[in-house]
Amino acid sequence: MRDIRVSDITMREAIASKALPLSFKEKLEIVKILDRIGVGSIEVEGIESSKVDSLRIKSIASLVKNSTLAVPVKMDDDSIQVVWNAAKGAKHVRLQVEAAVSPSCMEYIQRKKADTLIADAAEAVAKCAQLTGDVEFVAIDATRTDVAYLAKVINAVVAAGAKTVTVCDAAGSMLPEEFAQFIADLYQATPQLKDIDLGISCCNNLNMADACAVAGVMAGASIVKATSYPMGVVALDNVARILAAKADALGAQSKVRVTELKRAMNQISRLCCDDRSKASLFTGAVSEAVEGVVLTAGDDQATVMQYVERLGYSLSDEDAEAVFEAFKKIAASKERVSATELDAIVASAALQVPPTYTLDGYVINSGLSFKATSHISLRKNGELIEAVSLGDGPIDSSFKSIESVVGKHYELDDFSIQAVTEGREAMGESVVKLIADGKVYSGRGISTDIVESSIRAYINALNKIAYEEQN
Repeated sequence: MRDIRVSDITMREAIASKALPLSFKEKLEIVKILDRIGVGSIEVEGIESSKVDSLRIKSIASLVKNSTLAVPVKMDDDSIQVVWNAAKGAKHVRLQVEAAVSPSCMEYIQRKKADTLIADAAEAVAKCAQLTGDVEFVAIDATRTDVAYLAKVINAVVAAGAKTVTVCDAAGSMLPEEFAQFIADLYQATPQLKDIDLGISCCNNLNMADACAVAGVMAGASIVKATSYPMGVVALDNVARILAAKADALGAQSKVRVTELKRAMNQISRLCCDDRSKASLFTGAVSEAVEGVVLTAGDDQATVMQYVERLGYSLSDEDAEAVFEAFKKIAASKERVSATELDAIVASAALQVPPTYTLDGYVINSGLSFKATSHISLRKNGELIEAVSLGDGPIDSSFKSIESVVGKHYELDDFSIQAVTEGREAMGESVVKLIADGKVYSGRGISTDIVESSIRAYINALNKIAYEEQN
């Protein structure tokens, strides 16, 4: 019985459609769910902005334990190397070379002639094959090109080292019988396909993507690309259930754990749900990479800095020294220092800068039957700037007001509140971590009012970003 692998393309489709903005934390949560239920591979978007996207891929790579992490590359040496450097931390890595092979797309998307495209695709595959034995070639819009030409492309990339070839029905205009015949014709025209994995990707324009995928499997395909949230392509839960229910009839089976599917799909649906506030700033807690880690007074600076880096920070030598000195003072008075406490140490000791923004005042209105409203007044170089925003709670609305004042959105990587003193008038400490240009900046705020401490922590992190941008 053949093993059919389901490759999840949710994150890639979300970016391509621009209809589903996923935060950094949401992507990490989706990856953990997919890796747990046994999908063959998890496909992520490639690298456009090297710093930001490299951090994203490195973080995802550290989480993927069972599935293959598949990342697309551009057809140039720099892109291939940058992507590989970011993804190589995963247990299994697949580099993907993509090319539009239909005449119209080749001319207007690839801007290449037919023979040039074949040569460039083969060259890119060969360079990827020097880094990893798992290279995939993706033929975009394959069903609208001549089978004889497609066979030439496949022959060239297989000879260059591709172990997987995926053909895409981007138009979504085929009936299941037509798609099955297309796959059969391709096998006949390209005998080399029998020695590698053939993947299929079907669009759902006729609401037949799932049926076409099953027809493609029956015709010989061994990889099906699908999404775990509805996006107009093959549905992961549908195709997994069909493969499980009709394994004997198809002579094929999938390793996706169908008993866990319903719960997993519900979790992913909540992360992707359109009717929730996509701008909500609350997306998670301390980085998975260091959750549960404890340090002691016996740990040296190199060890402490290792975990600081895994929290996402990139510190100068001066800041590293300051953080380690602060760590030693804390560690000397207690048995253990947790990851959360290390976060607070970095926030208070690293990158202390002259303030660009200062808090002038705020008014918060919140209640049971209406959304929270925040009126924030900040001073920038003496100039008073104000903004009013609605949000899902007083802190969310306050952060949105600050964003309105600044005129920029920074992704919130982490947010935490803890008491630092006891009693009715206890001091609350807030730590905010913002991502800007691929780097993490943390801010710390203390007040008897947790909303004020949160606002001050956000402004503290914001000032660090502004300082670096100005210098």
